[in-house]
Amino acid sequence: MSRSLDSISSAALFTSMDDNELERVREKRMAELKGKLERQGAGGRVIPVDQLHMEELLKTHPALVIDFWAEWCGPCRKIAPAIEELAGEFAGKVTFGKCNTDENQQLAMQLNISAIPNIVFFSHGKMVDRVIGAYPKEAIREKVIRNFP
Repeated sequence: MSRSLDSISSAALFTSMDDNELERVREKRMAELKGKLERQGAGGRVIPVDQLHMEELLKTHPALVIDFWAEWCGPCRKIAPAIEELAGEFAGKVTFGKCNTDENQQLAMQLNISAIPNIVFFSHGKMVDRVIGAYPKEAIREKVIRNFP
């Protein structure tokens, strides 16, 4: 009788150890997936970009497209839906961001943004291309494909 109780106790111990280990593996995997999702631009959403976080974004997002815009800019508002749609379309491959030039004038000056809308393409932290003006969604998509094959 004590032998069967010992085997039951041993089985319960192994089961609880397995459950604890399984929980640790789950937590680790969830943290990895969360980090990956953050690096991928929040799952297809356009992320806000500002002077304070620009350097971090360039380090953590190897394929980054930033739309420089202003609230008063009609053409900027016109292309905003296209940027949102492209962010969803390229989710997991290219991160899309928006930077309000009125609120981030120093960053705009550093990147020689003299006209808006101005869409800047960064690959591994380096500027590789830009589109100045309100181009159609298809033209912006072609630039994304060309710069991030």
